[in-house]
Amino acid sequence: MPSRIRKVPQRTCIGCNEVKNKKELIRIVKTPEHKVQVDFTGKQSGRGSYICPSMECLEKAFKDNRLENKLGINIDPETKLQLKERLGATIANG
Repeated sequence: MPSRIRKVPQRTCIGCNEVKNKKELIRIVKTPEHKVQVDFTGKQSGRGSYICPSMECLEKAFKDNRLENKLGINIDPETKLQLKERLGATIANG
């Protein structure tokens, strides 16, 4: 009996628009309390969007308001700075 091949979930990065494996991307979520934060587990409740672990993609997502449009919320400059710091720490730690 052949083993079942699991289908790997794919998601699109909102920065570069490349389709990649879900595990390669970082999820940014708008919580039910309307807070925007990085979801490292990928299971936090709320509206989510995916981004590559690169500052370039995050900058593109902010520049064109792609992240705000996908999440359906205005993101204040302080929250953007926090997202950059969290993503920067993630990139540095590998």
